[in-house]
Parts: sequence; C-alpha cells; structure tokens
Amino acid sequence: MNYANCNLCPRRCGVDRTRGQTGFCGAHDAALVAKAMIHKWEEPALAGNGGSGTIFFGGCTLGCRYCQNFAISSRPKGTPMDSAQLRREMEKLIAQGAENIDLVTPTHFVPTIIPALSPKLPVPVVYNCGGYERVETLRALEGLVDIYLPDLKYADDGLAMSLSGARDYFAVATAAIREMVRQTGPVQWGGEKVKKGVIVRHLILPGYVENSLKVLDWLGENFAPGEILVSLMRQYTPVGKQSAPLDRRVTDEEYDAVLSWMFLNDLQGFTQEAEAAEESFIPDFQQENN
Repeated sequence: MNYANCNLCPRRCGVDRTRGQTGFCGAHDAALVAKAMIHKWEEPALAGNGGSGTIFFGGCTLGCRYCQNFAISSRPKGTPMDSAQLRREMEKLIAQGAENIDLVTPTHFVPTIIPALSPKLPVPVVYNCGGYERVETLRALEGLVDIYLPDLKYADDGLAMSLSGARDYFAVATAAIREMVRQTGPVQWGGEKVKKGVIVRHLILPGYVENSLKVLDWLGENFAPGEILVSLMRQYTPVGKQSAPLDRRVTDEEYDAVLSWMFLNDLQGFTQEAEAAEESFIPDFQQENN
C-alpha cells in the first residue's frame, strides 16, 4: 500500500502521488483532514451518547452529483497530516468522549491511515465509505477496522454512471461488501451499540425507487437476517442546482415503498424520519475543527 503508482481505489489511476501527480481523487500523498468533530447524527447504535469521533477527509474516489459533502469531496481540501498527526487527532476526539473513530471517505489515504491505527485504539474504528472499494485495499485493513459502514448506492449500472461516474459500481461494491463481512463476521452487539460488523447504508434517491428495491433484493438474497444491518436513509437534500427528479426530496410514498421492501427481504437495521432531509444536518466545513 503506497501512493506511488496509485491503485488504492477501483479507478486504478497509476499516478505517482509522491511526485505531485494526481488521479481521479485529486490528492497528493498527505492525508487531508477537512474536519474532525464529535458527530451526534450517525446511527444511534454507533454514536451512542458521546457521539462519533468523525474525521472527514478531503477528496473522493466517486463523483456523485448530489453529494452533501460536495464542499470537501469535489476537490482535495483540508489540513495535511502524516500518520502521527492523524493518530493525535484520533486520541483528541477520544478524550472528548467519542464512542468510536469514524473515518469518512478514507480510501485514497489508506497508506497514511494504517500506521495511525496501531496500537489499537480503545474505541471501535469505523470505515465510512461510498462502497466503491478495491478488495485488495480492504484486505490491508483486516484487523484494524471494527465496523465497516459502506454505501450500496446503485444496482443500476446506467444510473451509477450518470450520477457517480462509475459504471462498474454495483459489481465493485458488492464484492467489497462481501470482503467486509468476511473480515468482521456477523454483526456483534455490546449492549445497545454495535461493536463489530457491517452496516450497509442506502440513500433513497427521489424518482429512483426501482434502484432501491434492487439494492435491497441483493442484500436480502446474499445475507442471513441479522448478519449485516441496513441503514435506510431518506435524508436526500438537493444541493446546488439539480435537474428533475433530483431537485426535490423523497416523498412519503417513495420512502414507504422502499421501507416495506426492506422488511419483505427480512433485513434488520435503521430507518430515518423525514426531518433528516434538512441542510442543517450537513456539517459546516467552513468552521474550524472542534
């Protein structure tokens, strides 16, 4: 795992980031921390009472047109950190009461993250990603990540291409999720909090219910009840100028249809209220780190 001839993500750009070359993510060889904060709005089984110690990284390996973190994902942005500095940031969050360390969009900085996770932290490490992951990169994280929190955005290749620039998204993401489950095994609980396992997030997009049903079908067909958890999200909020149908929020009818399908597939997990679809839930990336 290194930044020279970079093949960390499925884009496999092959650029030498140690020499200032950039690929799809636009990043060089220093991890860019856009924001580190106690985040209270993750799933309750993760955040608990203290909140997640969330580290948002700048840049991304996807190009989602509707990204709520567009301010930091669309271009590399943040404070450059090496492994030792990143470790100190994690320890600072834990000292503030963080229930876990939540690494958001971390894939393109894995070579910096791996040394920062040793020795093992006293709280679970959450790998919070878009699901577009190389199995080979995930294998380098085995034993270091307690909870994988991937998206499974699309089962429709055309939709994945038009909205995220990744036609191979479904095949790549499903292989990645299988690898994540192999590493962690079935979900393990410690009281009311998840301490190990895989939680798959799916964001319902307005006008694309059929895509959501296919995503849930795949999850229901490939995992036993309770083996993974599903976080069904209705927090889609139009960001910037969007064309129809992405210029509106998810309707109650759309959400109810997908929620019913989740239960029909014997999938367990978490749901969201309509109030989650508010811009106030998006972190302010202009403020200094807490």
